[in-house]
Amino acid sequence: MPHIRFEEPVTVLVGMGLPVRIETVMEAYALLQDWPPASRNGAHAVALNACKAGLAGEIDAETVRATFVAFARRHDILVPDAASLPLSNAARPILPANSGMF
Repeated sequence: MPHIRFEEPVTVLVGMGLPVRIETVMEAYALLQDWPPASRNGAHAVALNACKAGLAGEIDAETVRATFVAFARRHDILVPDAASLPLSNAARPILPANSGMF
């Protein structure tokens, strides 16, 4: 039960802006447990309680995900869905001319 997966992962920025994919209720719970106590607020408490309820089987993973996304938005650590963002020219892969790709 502890590795209940989200339908879609949530990517957040941690530490020095490192993106991390949160794929399960347990991963969200671990991140929230590690959140600095001085930075905890009501949004943190709601998200943490949702994780606990999800781990106990009291609410579904998508409800947990929604509360975690709200927490991440509130703290400005949510990374937008990368699939919906266009690649900049600098981020496009460079392939050899004879790679057969494209």
